[in-house]
Amino acid sequence: MTLINRTIYPQYDKSINKSYLEEYFTPTKQDMELACTYARGTINICIFLVNLKILENFSYFIPSKEIPKKIIEYIKSKLKIDQDIDIKFNDRSVYRQRNKIREYLNKTYDMQFIKDLTYKSVIEYEPIMENSADVFNAVLEILIKNNCELPAFSTIDRWINSRQTKINNDLFSYIADNLSELDKQALDGILESADENFTKLKYIKELPKSPSLSHIKTVMDTYIYLKNMNIGQSIISTIHPSKINNFSAQVNVLDAAEMKDFNQDKRYTLMICFIYKSLIKTSDDLITMFIKRLGKIHNNGKDKLEKLLEKQRSKTENAINVFHNLLTTSQGWNEPEFANKFKSIIEQSGGYDSLLSDCEEITAFHNNNYYPLLPKSLRSHRSTLFEIIKIIQIKPGNKDNSLMKAIEYLLSCENRKSDFIDASVDLSFASEKWKKFVVTQDDNTEVFIRRHFEICVFSCIASDFKTGDLCAELSDEYADYRKQLLPWDECRPMLDEYCKEMNLPSNSKGFVEDLKNQLDRKAKEVDGKYPDNSEVLIYTNGEIVLKKTNSTRNLVKIKEFKKVFESKMPERNIVEILCSIERLSNYTKHFGPLSGSDAKITDAQSRYVLLTFGYGSNLGPAQTSKHVKGSITAREIQFTNKRHVTSEKLDRAICDIVNDFNKLSLPTLWGDVDTVAADGTKLDLYSENLLSEYHIRYGGYGGIAYHHVSDRYIALFSHFIPCGVWEAVYIIDGLLKNKSDIQPDTIHADTQGQSATVFALTYLLGIKLMPRIRNWKDLKFYRPDKNSSYKHIDSLFKDSVNWDIIETHFEDLFQIILSIKAGKILPSTLLRKLNNYSRKNKLFQAFRELGIVIRTIYLLDFISDLKLRDKITESTNKTESYNAFSKWFFFGGEGVIRENSLDDQTKVIKYNELLANAVILQNTIDMGNTIKIMKDEGIEVSKQDIKNLSPYLTSHIKRFGEYIIDLDEKSEQIVNLDLDKFLK
Repeated sequence: MTLINRTIYPQYDKSINKSYLEEYFTPTKQDMELACTYARGTINICIFLVNLKILENFSYFIPSKEIPKKIIEYIKSKLKIDQDIDIKFNDRSVYRQRNKIREYLNKTYDMQFIKDLTYKSVIEYEPIMENSADVFNAVLEILIKNNCELPAFSTIDRWINSRQTKINNDLFSYIADNLSELDKQALDGILESADENFTKLKYIKELPKSPSLSHIKTVMDTYIYLKNMNIGQSIISTIHPSKINNFSAQVNVLDAAEMKDFNQDKRYTLMICFIYKSLIKTSDDLITMFIKRLGKIHNNGKDKLEKLLEKQRSKTENAINVFHNLLTTSQGWNEPEFANKFKSIIEQSGGYDSLLSDCEEITAFHNNNYYPLLPKSLRSHRSTLFEIIKIIQIKPGNKDNSLMKAIEYLLSCENRKSDFIDASVDLSFASEKWKKFVVTQDDNTEVFIRRHFEICVFSCIASDFKTGDLCAELSDEYADYRKQLLPWDECRPMLDEYCKEMNLPSNSKGFVEDLKNQLDRKAKEVDGKYPDNSEVLIYTNGEIVLKKTNSTRNLVKIKEFKKVFESKMPERNIVEILCSIERLSNYTKHFGPLSGSDAKITDAQSRYVLLTFGYGSNLGPAQTSKHVKGSITAREIQFTNKRHVTSEKLDRAICDIVNDFNKLSLPTLWGDVDTVAADGTKLDLYSENLLSEYHIRYGGYGGIAYHHVSDRYIALFSHFIPCGVWEAVYIIDGLLKNKSDIQPDTIHADTQGQSATVFALTYLLGIKLMPRIRNWKDLKFYRPDKNSSYKHIDSLFKDSVNWDIIETHFEDLFQIILSIKAGKILPSTLLRKLNNYSRKNKLFQAFRELGIVIRTIYLLDFISDLKLRDKITESTNKTESYNAFSKWFFFGGEGVIRENSLDDQTKVIKYNELLANAVILQNTIDMGNTIKIMKDEGIEVSKQDIKNLSPYLTSHIKRFGEYIIDLDEKSEQIVNLDLDKFLK
């Protein structure tokens, strides 16, 4: 049975508050007239109105005995009926009334029609949705849209399940019938044990490790094994992608013995989906390892160059001294003695051969050119890298085929041993530095140095995969993103409406003219105000100095108030807080089996709270089971996490807590609801992990927990990303994926968030990107026209905007944006490509050119507005404080994430966010109660005092000890203060 809490089936809350009753159960004048027409006497009128408002709000009649008393009492108060009078529902009169109410609300009550509509909707949605809860919600939306009176939840669920079972069984039978006997034997063989504990299923599930040569070969073997199976790839297209994901996910959490419990047809269908997704994932892993291995080879080359340059310093000094000696002494030599004295100085300095060798070595590595060191490092990897580009189906990502032809030529020369090969392909895909390294002369003929050509092509393949100039078949991460975009024919009708909504011109010339005017207008505005702006100083060379202002806050008074306030906060432990918030928000309702059905484990709610604590604190299953009273084992905790919780379910649970937090009054004092800040913090991973990389800025190996934190302190969304990825890639995803009631349109970030392409994308999506800027010397201001000049700030501008490229690619820019809005592609998918410089990708260049316009406008605002700078600093500081706050709860396992898959690592981050947000919500509730207590005690509390507080309080929280889960305890009353009346 589908879990009702995971559906949108209307349910009434027994703890109905006054505002809810006023909004949804206040009878209108029409309602009163209807009730008086069809009911006699105030009691019957009251019953009529109760049933009318219930059907109107829930789309079904609640049985008379189950109607909440608060609803009846509210309707009685509206009719001025004495509350002591008991309202008794007569079944016969209620039946007649309900028919009139259905007519009045035009509700369809034909059960056969509703059943047929349900079946029809299931047939439409079941093949394209992942689980039964999603299908139930889609069907329910259709029934409500058709103004149907909803049958009982169990009735709809029974209808849907019966139809789902038939549809799925038909699919399973179709798949099985189209598999050969050899295919079925191969699928059965995957579940058979090669030894006592190892099956091929387990082999396929093994996670990739660090990109060492041996680990690359292991992943390559897995890829070849999966590709050679070639089972079901011809019929996989008959299954919707969401179903493929769901079926594959089910296999991913089951072992071979559990898979054998399914009937054959279902097992075969799940298995071919799993093999297909595993092949794609392995392809992505292999390409990622290829890129990282090439990166490692280049880094080793740079390190060797540094060491060589250090060693060569003495050789360089010696060579210069010899040359200096020759110059200074040779002036007095006679011609007959010149040769002998020259030879004598050379021999005394080490001889011709030694000096010549030193000079060649110095010359080879001048201008920090480490390329000559790469072929030697490539030697041990050569055969493996050749194998990878042979088995991966590489495709061009644009119209430039020069690299593809070079790859073909490279493969044809794989077995060549000569030092030189014919220069028979175009090297336009490579930089000038590469061309000088690869091309040479042999007998006055231009040729390629074979080993140099190989490392050049391998390096360009790795680079082009990152920029999207190359893509791969059977890939997700390195797929051709253009295929995910809406066709321009579909975008064209949407363009005018979208541009009108965003207040943007809907044609290329108007768009460019508007941007040019914005830039010129802002520059003139800042230029005019510059003489009166004492907070900024611009030198003639363009250097900027931003002056700081001292805070006027009384820090001593603030500190004293915080000390008194925190001393009155109630002491709590972490599990107690999670239980309290579960009683309030019921966030665990989103957890459950992947199928969407009801959980069959005993006391599931308590188990889910325990998961939140164990994984959110990083204690892990073993330590969690030891710290909680009861008989739950580490294996049961691990089992539930694997089978019942996904990143998406954690996001929905977090959303519930954010929504409850947003209902409180205190957060309105802390910040702007329309503003969010994004920042990352490094977390440690085990080194044998494909995602683990060294991060220069943070130092050490690991990954990044990237949080979007509201200006009101609560975290809205989190990602877990590798250290090697530019954090700003995910800055927009967090806003689009955030489904809470807090929907900001302004985002602050650290300096990492200020790339030109991100500015362009946020501008077109209607998002205000306002990052903190630190490295001024690295940024250029662009003038709107080469002839534009300004009296006071002209020295800022170093270049002018190339408007032609923006105008030329106007349609391409908006095709991307409309595809994002339609949910076809994520901004991070594009930014991963667009944040890597590409000479070939004109779309990248168009986004970059648009971005520098928007960034210049923003930079002009930033330098001229002190309040804006202070606001950005304050907001980004909140994110940094959140990082420290969430890490305070991440005390288990010495802060090292044990999981090796990205999905599991992401879940740990989201568990931690769920835990931190639960504490923030509880702290805010306790702060409201504490303020009331202080006021009752005669202690003065002002709005400014509360503004100086944050919900990141930990001094009253116990992190360690033995924890008890108690979900039956009565929740404390929430004090939601009327701030204007209660505080000064």
